[in-house]
Amino acid sequence: MSALAAPINEHELVPVQTIAVISGKGGAGKSSLAVNLAVCLSELGRRVLLFDADFAKGNVASLMNLKPAFDLSHVMSGDKELAQVLMDGPAGVTVVPSANGVMEMARMSQIQHAGLIGLFSNLGIDADTMVIDCATGLSDCVLNNSRAAREVLLVVCDEPTALQDAFSTISALNKISGVRRFRIVANQVESSQQGIDLYSTLMKYAERHLKLDVLLDYCGSIPLDSQLQQAVREQQVVVLANPRSAAAMALKKLAARVDKWPRPQSPGGHVEFFVERLIKTDNETR
Repeated sequence: MSALAAPINEHELVPVQTIAVISGKGGAGKSSLAVNLAVCLSELGRRVLLFDADFAKGNVASLMNLKPAFDLSHVMSGDKELAQVLMDGPAGVTVVPSANGVMEMARMSQIQHAGLIGLFSNLGIDADTMVIDCATGLSDCVLNNSRAAREVLLVVCDEPTALQDAFSTISALNKISGVRRFRIVANQVESSQQGIDLYSTLMKYAERHLKLDVLLDYCGSIPLDSQLQQAVREQQVVVLANPRSAAAMALKKLAARVDKWPRPQSPGGHVEFFVERLIKTDNETR
Protein backbone atom coordinates (compact mmCIF):
# COMPACT_ATOMS: atom_id res chain seq x y z
CA MET A 1 0.00 0.00 0.00
CA SER A 2 1.57 3.25 -1.09
CA ALA A 3 2.13 6.15 1.30
CA LEU A 4 0.37 9.28 0.15
CA ALA A 5 1.59 12.82 0.52
CA ALA A 6 -0.16 16.04 -0.39
CA PRO A 7 1.07 19.62 -0.46
CA ILE A 8 -0.41 21.92 2.14
CA ASN A 9 -2.33 24.81 0.68
CA GLU A 10 -1.01 28.20 1.70
CA HIS A 11 -4.21 30.16 1.14
CA GLU A 12 -6.32 30.93 4.15
CA LEU A 13 -9.14 28.50 4.89
CA VAL A 14 -12.04 28.57 7.30
CA PRO A 15 -10.98 27.19 10.70
CA VAL A 16 -12.29 23.65 11.10
CA GLN A 17 -13.68 22.23 14.32
CA THR A 18 -12.40 18.65 14.54
CA ILE A 19 -14.27 16.22 16.81
CA ALA A 20 -12.97 12.68 17.36
CA VAL A 21 -15.76 10.35 18.51
CA ILE A 22 -14.32 7.38 20.40
CA SER A 23 -15.35 4.51 22.67
CA GLY A 24 -13.40 1.98 24.67
CA LYS A 25 -15.30 -1.03 23.34
CA GLY A 26 -17.70 -2.08 20.62
CA GLY A 27 -21.42 -1.99 21.20
CA ALA A 28 -21.46 1.45 22.80
CA GLY A 29 -23.30 2.98 19.84
CA LYS A 30 -20.37 5.23 18.86
CA SER A 31 -20.84 5.18 15.09
CA SER A 32 -24.58 5.77 15.27
CA LEU A 33 -23.96 8.71 17.60
CA ALA A 34 -21.31 10.14 15.26
CA VAL A 35 -23.65 9.88 12.26
CA ASN A 36 -26.56 11.52 14.05
CA LEU A 37 -24.33 14.22 15.54
CA ALA A 38 -23.02 15.09 12.07
CA VAL A 39 -26.55 15.35 10.68
CA CYS A 40 -27.75 17.46 13.62
CA LEU A 41 -24.81 19.85 13.28
CA SER A 42 -25.54 20.19 9.58
CA GLU A 43 -29.16 21.03 10.36
CA LEU A 44 -27.85 23.72 12.72
CA GLY A 45 -26.11 25.34 9.77
CA ARG A 46 -22.65 23.81 10.04
CA ARG A 47 -20.89 22.53 6.92
CA VAL A 48 -19.99 19.04 8.05
CA LEU A 49 -17.50 16.51 6.79
CA LEU A 50 -18.10 13.06 8.33
CA PHE A 51 -14.91 11.03 8.21
CA ASP A 52 -15.14 7.27 8.79
CA ALA A 53 -11.76 6.60 10.38
CA ASP A 54 -12.44 2.95 11.19
CA PHE A 55 -10.29 1.99 8.26
CA ALA A 56 -10.83 -1.79 8.37
CA LYS A 57 -14.42 -2.07 9.64
CA GLY A 58 -16.06 1.18 8.59
CA ASN A 59 -19.84 1.22 8.83
CA VAL A 60 -20.80 4.89 8.56
CA ALA A 61 -21.99 4.51 4.97
CA SER A 62 -24.11 1.52 5.92
CA LEU A 63 -25.72 3.39 8.81
CA MET A 64 -26.80 6.09 6.34
CA ASN A 65 -27.92 3.58 3.67
CA LEU A 66 -25.19 4.76 1.31
CA LYS A 67 -23.62 2.29 -1.09
CA PRO A 68 -20.17 3.59 -2.06
CA ALA A 69 -18.64 2.15 -5.21
CA PHE A 70 -15.23 3.24 -3.91
CA ASP A 71 -13.78 4.02 -0.50
CA LEU A 72 -10.55 5.01 1.22
CA SER A 73 -8.85 1.72 0.37
CA HIS A 74 -9.04 2.75 -3.31
CA VAL A 75 -7.49 6.10 -2.40
CA MET A 76 -4.62 4.50 -0.51
CA SER A 77 -3.94 2.06 -3.35
CA GLY A 78 -3.76 4.98 -5.80
CA ASP A 79 -6.75 3.80 -7.85
CA LYS A 80 -8.91 6.82 -6.99
CA GLU A 81 -8.50 10.42 -5.85
CA LEU A 82 -10.05 11.37 -2.53
CA ALA A 83 -12.60 13.60 -4.25
CA GLN A 84 -13.82 10.59 -6.23
CA VAL A 85 -14.90 8.65 -3.14
CA LEU A 86 -16.76 11.44 -1.34
CA MET A 87 -20.51 10.97 -1.03
CA ASP A 88 -23.46 13.25 -0.39
CA GLY A 89 -25.09 12.14 2.83
CA PRO A 90 -28.37 13.16 4.47
CA ALA A 91 -28.98 16.79 5.42
CA GLY A 92 -26.04 18.03 3.35
CA VAL A 93 -23.34 16.07 5.20
CA THR A 94 -20.33 15.14 3.07
CA VAL A 95 -19.27 11.57 3.86
CA VAL A 96 -15.82 10.03 3.53
CA PRO A 97 -16.55 6.27 3.40
CA SER A 98 -13.98 3.88 4.76
CA ALA A 99 -13.25 0.28 3.84
CA ASN A 100 -14.85 -2.74 5.45
CA GLY A 101 -12.93 -5.98 5.63
CA VAL A 102 -9.71 -4.60 4.09
CA MET A 103 -7.19 -5.47 6.79
CA GLU A 104 -4.33 -3.62 5.05
CA MET A 105 -6.13 -0.41 5.99
CA ALA A 106 -5.92 -1.29 9.68
CA ARG A 107 -2.16 -1.64 9.35
CA MET A 108 -1.53 1.81 7.87
CA SER A 109 1.57 3.53 9.20
CA GLN A 110 1.26 6.86 10.94
CA ILE A 111 2.82 8.68 8.00
CA GLN A 112 0.37 6.99 5.61
CA HIS A 113 -2.43 8.11 7.91
CA ALA A 114 -1.10 11.66 7.96
CA GLY A 115 -0.71 11.61 4.19
CA LEU A 116 -4.30 10.51 3.79
CA ILE A 117 -5.54 13.34 5.99
CA GLY A 118 -3.31 15.70 4.03
CA LEU A 119 -5.39 15.03 0.94
CA PHE A 120 -8.32 16.80 2.60
CA SER A 121 -6.45 20.09 2.30
CA ASN A 122 -6.74 20.08 -1.49
CA LEU A 123 -10.40 19.12 -1.73
CA GLY A 124 -11.72 22.66 -1.74
CA ILE A 125 -14.74 21.61 0.35
CA ASP A 126 -16.26 24.49 2.25
CA ALA A 127 -16.45 22.60 5.56
CA ASP A 128 -16.20 24.15 8.99
CA THR A 129 -16.70 20.97 11.05
CA MET A 130 -15.17 17.51 10.76
CA VAL A 131 -16.70 14.66 12.76
CA ILE A 132 -14.30 11.70 12.94
CA ASP A 133 -15.79 8.30 13.72
CA CYS A 134 -12.75 6.53 15.12
CA ALA A 135 -12.21 2.79 15.36
CA THR A 136 -12.96 1.10 18.65
CA GLY A 137 -10.05 0.52 20.98
CA LEU A 138 -6.59 2.04 21.06
CA SER A 139 -5.03 1.56 17.64
CA ASP A 140 -2.39 4.00 16.40
CA CYS A 141 -4.99 5.75 14.26
CA VAL A 142 -7.23 6.30 17.29
CA LEU A 143 -4.32 7.65 19.32
CA ASN A 144 -3.29 9.96 16.49
CA ASN A 145 -6.78 11.20 15.66
CA SER A 146 -7.46 11.93 19.32
CA ARG A 147 -4.21 13.81 19.71
CA ALA A 148 -4.74 15.87 16.56
CA ALA A 149 -8.44 16.64 17.02
CA ARG A 150 -9.51 19.69 18.95
CA GLU A 151 -12.23 17.80 20.81
CA VAL A 152 -12.48 14.18 21.97
CA LEU A 153 -15.99 12.86 22.59
CA LEU A 154 -15.95 9.61 24.59
CA VAL A 155 -19.08 7.46 24.36
CA VAL A 156 -19.72 5.23 27.38
CA CYS A 157 -22.48 2.83 28.35
CA ASP A 158 -23.43 1.14 31.61
CA GLU A 159 -21.60 -2.16 31.42
CA PRO A 160 -18.73 -3.19 33.71
CA THR A 161 -16.42 -3.99 30.78
CA ALA A 162 -17.42 -0.80 28.97
CA LEU A 163 -16.54 1.29 32.02
CA GLN A 164 -13.21 -0.47 32.47
CA ASP A 165 -12.40 0.10 28.81
CA ALA A 166 -13.38 3.76 29.20
CA PHE A 167 -10.96 4.07 32.13
CA SER A 168 -8.20 2.47 30.06
CA THR A 169 -8.96 4.73 27.10
CA ILE A 170 -8.80 7.90 29.19
CA SER A 171 -5.54 6.79 30.79
CA ALA A 172 -3.88 5.81 27.49
CA LEU A 173 -4.94 8.91 25.57
CA ASN A 174 -3.74 11.13 28.39
CA LYS A 175 -0.38 9.43 28.87
CA ILE A 176 0.42 8.60 25.23
CA SER A 177 -1.38 11.31 23.25
CA GLY A 178 -1.49 14.11 25.80
CA VAL A 179 -5.28 14.49 25.72
CA ARG A 180 -6.42 16.43 28.77
CA ARG A 181 -10.07 17.18 28.05
CA PHE A 182 -12.62 14.48 27.40
CA ARG A 183 -16.24 15.24 26.57
CA ILE A 184 -18.33 12.41 28.01
CA VAL A 185 -21.64 11.13 26.63
CA ALA A 186 -23.54 8.35 28.37
CA ASN A 187 -25.28 6.27 25.72
CA GLN A 188 -28.10 3.72 25.86
CA VAL A 189 -29.17 4.72 29.36
CA GLU A 190 -32.53 3.93 30.95
CA SER A 191 -32.76 7.30 32.69
CA SER A 192 -30.95 10.63 32.83
CA GLN A 193 -29.91 9.75 36.39
CA GLN A 194 -28.20 6.62 35.13
CA GLY A 195 -26.14 8.81 32.81
CA ILE A 196 -25.16 11.09 35.66
CA ASP A 197 -24.22 8.07 37.77
CA LEU A 198 -22.01 6.76 34.96
CA TYR A 199 -20.22 10.09 34.77
CA SER A 200 -19.84 10.17 38.55
CA THR A 201 -18.24 6.72 38.45
CA LEU A 202 -15.77 7.88 35.82
CA MET A 203 -14.91 10.96 37.85
CA LYS A 204 -14.34 9.00 41.05
CA TYR A 205 -12.14 6.47 39.30
CA ALA A 206 -10.08 9.19 37.63
CA GLU A 207 -9.58 10.95 40.96
CA ARG A 208 -8.73 7.86 42.99
CA HIS A 209 -6.83 5.63 40.62
CA LEU A 210 -5.64 7.29 37.45
CA LYS A 211 -3.92 10.26 39.11
CA LEU A 212 -4.13 12.10 35.81
CA ASP A 213 -4.37 15.74 34.91
CA VAL A 214 -7.63 15.36 32.98
CA LEU A 215 -10.89 17.24 32.63
CA LEU A 216 -14.04 15.15 32.18
CA ASP A 217 -16.87 17.30 30.84
CA TYR A 218 -20.29 15.67 31.00
CA CYS A 219 -22.33 16.39 27.87
CA GLY A 220 -25.49 14.52 28.76
CA SER A 221 -27.01 11.17 27.89
CA ILE A 222 -28.82 9.39 25.06
CA PRO A 223 -31.65 7.10 26.18
CA LEU A 224 -32.05 3.48 25.18
CA ASP A 225 -34.73 3.85 22.53
CA SER A 226 -36.38 1.16 20.40
CA GLN A 227 -36.91 3.72 17.62
CA LEU A 228 -33.16 4.32 17.45
CA GLN A 229 -32.54 0.58 17.33
CA GLN A 230 -35.09 0.24 14.55
CA ALA A 231 -33.50 3.10 12.62
CA VAL A 232 -30.11 1.38 12.82
CA ARG A 233 -31.60 -1.89 11.55
CA GLU A 234 -33.27 -0.05 8.67
CA GLN A 235 -30.10 1.95 7.89
CA GLN A 236 -31.82 5.22 8.68
CA VAL A 237 -30.69 8.26 10.65
CA VAL A 238 -33.01 8.46 13.63
CA VAL A 239 -32.99 12.26 13.90
CA LEU A 240 -34.47 12.32 10.39
CA ALA A 241 -36.59 9.15 10.44
CA ASN A 242 -38.07 9.70 13.92
CA PRO A 243 -37.23 13.28 14.88
CA ARG A 244 -39.58 13.32 17.88
CA SER A 245 -38.26 10.11 19.41
CA ALA A 246 -36.55 10.29 22.78
CA ALA A 247 -33.15 9.42 21.31
CA ALA A 248 -33.49 11.98 18.51
CA MET A 249 -34.41 14.74 20.93
CA ALA A 250 -31.42 13.91 23.12
CA LEU A 251 -29.10 13.82 20.10
CA LYS A 252 -30.33 17.22 18.98
CA LYS A 253 -29.70 18.55 22.48
CA LEU A 254 -26.18 17.12 22.38
CA ALA A 255 -25.53 18.74 18.98
CA ALA A 256 -26.73 22.10 20.26
CA ARG A 257 -24.25 21.80 23.10
CA VAL A 258 -21.42 20.72 20.78
CA ASP A 259 -22.20 23.65 18.49
CA LYS A 260 -21.49 26.02 21.37
CA TRP A 261 -18.05 24.61 22.15
CA PRO A 262 -15.24 27.14 21.55
CA ARG A 263 -14.24 26.92 17.92
CA PRO A 264 -10.66 27.14 16.63
CA GLN A 265 -9.25 30.41 15.41
CA SER A 266 -6.95 30.89 12.43
CA PRO A 267 -4.35 29.52 11.92
CA GLY A 268 -4.57 26.84 14.60
CA GLY A 269 -7.81 25.25 13.52
CA HIS A 270 -7.30 24.47 9.87
CA VAL A 271 -7.43 20.93 8.56
CA GLU A 272 -3.79 21.59 7.69
CA PHE A 273 -3.08 22.03 11.39
CA PHE A 274 -4.74 18.66 12.00
CA VAL A 275 -2.35 17.19 9.42
CA GLU A 276 0.68 18.87 10.96
CA ARG A 277 -0.15 17.43 14.38
CA LEU A 278 -0.48 13.96 12.90
CA ILE A 279 2.91 14.28 11.22
CA LYS A 280 4.41 15.60 14.44
CA THR A 281 3.00 12.56 16.22
CA ASP A 282 4.73 10.27 13.74
CA ASN A 283 8.06 12.06 14.09
CA GLU A 284 7.92 11.97 17.88
CA THR A 285 7.25 8.23 18.00
CA ARG A 286 10.14 7.23 15.73
